[in-house]
Amino acid sequence: MNIAFLLGRIVLGGYFLKAGINHFTGLSMLAGYTKAKGVPAPEVAVLGTGVLLMLGGASLVLGAWPVIGIGLLAVFLAGVTPMINNFWTLTDPAQRMGERINFEKNLALLGALLMLLMIPRPWWFSIGG
Repeated sequence: MNIAFLLGRIVLGGYFLKAGINHFTGLSMLAGYTKAKGVPAPEVAVLGTGVLLMLGGASLVLGAWPVIGIGLLAVFLAGVTPMINNFWTLTDPAQRMGERINFEKNLALLGALLMLLMIPRPWWFSIGG
């Protein structure tokens, strides 16, 4: 069971870590998309959320201060999901479906993060926390 949990932790944390890195490597593209969604100061928003994603993802992968890492990721998902994946405002069926899928995926990720709070700590094969 410990191996399965470790692998799941690496996959989930790695997903967020990679997304955070993408916020920096794809800053202009993501800032343009964010601006189109009506987010004020899009570059700052993308960089700030990139930090949340990288710190939270690294926390899960390493098992370091997981409650803080989960909190950072939960803040990211709770804030970004309704603003960026606001499918209910779209009229084009394909765009609406795409944003709805991403909205629901983010809710599922948030649920997975909240369940991790119930796993006793320190986690197996972690660097602390």
